[in-house]
Amino acid sequence: MTREMTRRRFLRAVGLGVAALEASGFVRAQDAAAGDKPPAVSGLPHIVLINADDLGYGDVGCYGARKVQTPNIDRLAREGRMFMDAHAASAVCTPSRYCLLTGQYAWRISNWKPIFLRDGLIIDTRKMTVARLLKEHGYATACIGKWHLGFGEKSPDWNGELKPGPLEVGFDYYFGVPIVNSHPPFVYVENHRVVGLDPADPFVMKGTSPSKPYPEKFLNKGISGAKAAHDLYKDEEVATTLTQKAVEWIRGHREGRFFLYLATTNIHHPFTPHPRFKGTSGCGLYGDFIHELDWVVAQVLQTLDELNLAKDTLVVFTSDNGGMLNGGGKKAWTAGHRLNGNLLGFKFGAWEGGHRVPFIVRWPGRVPVETRSDQLISNIDILATLSAIVGYTLKDADAPDSFNVLPAWTGNPDKPIRDHLIQASVTSGHIALRTGRWVYITQQGSGGFGNGLKEVAFTGEVNSDVTPDGKIRKDAPPAQLYDLQADLSEAKNVFREHPEVVNEMKSRLEKYKTDGRTRPVAT
Repeated sequence: MTREMTRRRFLRAVGLGVAALEASGFVRAQDAAAGDKPPAVSGLPHIVLINADDLGYGDVGCYGARKVQTPNIDRLAREGRMFMDAHAASAVCTPSRYCLLTGQYAWRISNWKPIFLRDGLIIDTRKMTVARLLKEHGYATACIGKWHLGFGEKSPDWNGELKPGPLEVGFDYYFGVPIVNSHPPFVYVENHRVVGLDPADPFVMKGTSPSKPYPEKFLNKGISGAKAAHDLYKDEEVATTLTQKAVEWIRGHREGRFFLYLATTNIHHPFTPHPRFKGTSGCGLYGDFIHELDWVVAQVLQTLDELNLAKDTLVVFTSDNGGMLNGGGKKAWTAGHRLNGNLLGFKFGAWEGGHRVPFIVRWPGRVPVETRSDQLISNIDILATLSAIVGYTLKDADAPDSFNVLPAWTGNPDKPIRDHLIQASVTSGHIALRTGRWVYITQQGSGGFGNGLKEVAFTGEVNSDVTPDGKIRKDAPPAQLYDLQADLSEAKNVFREHPEVVNEMKSRLEKYKTDGRTRPVAT
């Protein structure tokens, strides 16, 4: 298949749009009428926050990708503002999502790693969250997609009521994948229950259920059963199902003020795009999964357009962390696709590639179109920024690490809003502190799985502390300092050349840890 044929095939797939959803029964016919004008919402926008999974800084066209096509994400960039120095506050899925929703660094609650099947809710239900903020200001709130923040007080009851969960931290409605698409229980959850669960065939932990180890993916996972619920979960239809729910929910709430948090499973492994996207990218299933993600974005944008809601809607698009160099990522790399652009490192690590992410804001009439910003911002800033939009003054205990970056979204501040940012890796204590041009990393390596050394050996990326075969050099400094203004790819560790900068940043980091907050009291 030629490159042009591949491109056309992809664009045809994207072009299916909402019409394809309607034809397949995904959108109710009575809701399909275009042009309905909702009543005024007192000047406040509807808000759609799309949080992609494992989408790297170099995974979309507007950030430089050339081996994949993302026309709808690129459209957002044209119609709004791209941020070139935006970061997830953690290079790991669970803590990143915690930071986004609470405005607090997840390492403050000792969360560094993803949580799984037996973990309870890690968000204190008394805490201010993005969802609670907006609900208290008259918004209907929904979380659709990947949750990955736990259910239950201490552990989920997969056969019973999954409570507390999203509804207890401010969402009116939840539908989605409770953990991650690579890990059990491989079901959908709606509000407090597993969808389609048959009481006669429950989940069984460390035992044998009536349907035995079903599905095969449960083998050696210590769980079995729940065939009816699993039959509803088809890997290649997850994105379509979540999109259906998102579109239906928007249509059902178009007459009031709404907040949709759409957390996609694209592009987390396993890469299971719908068959119509397979083979469209030239970068294997990794690229095909990006194409499907772009299609998801298209359905949301088209729905807003059809309902005449686009001009009254703030859309934020970002990712929970950088791209991951797993099997599919390696195939895409071999095909010439650079997951995280020219940045060093990948998901899980404190190097830039682990946490610098796409971040696009569109808000017609408020955010300048076709603009870029070099302001340092983070997903942890979303809570304080939305607080400013709705006119709520955060209490001292609210969102202790979230900065109001609304002036960077809508204008051109003369000075940086953030004078620093902390980014965590998957390894406890392995942290990057960013201040202006400098980034200080507390230990050697990336702090990701294998300390990022195998990734360097595979990609051939250059770092002065690491040998080409993936080992820390014997004479490497104990920690790292990079001048990102001169060396964005973090090729040379200048730790020894600037001891005064190192000492200052070490002191600042310790202060931020002990203070319990970094946000100025008055926002």
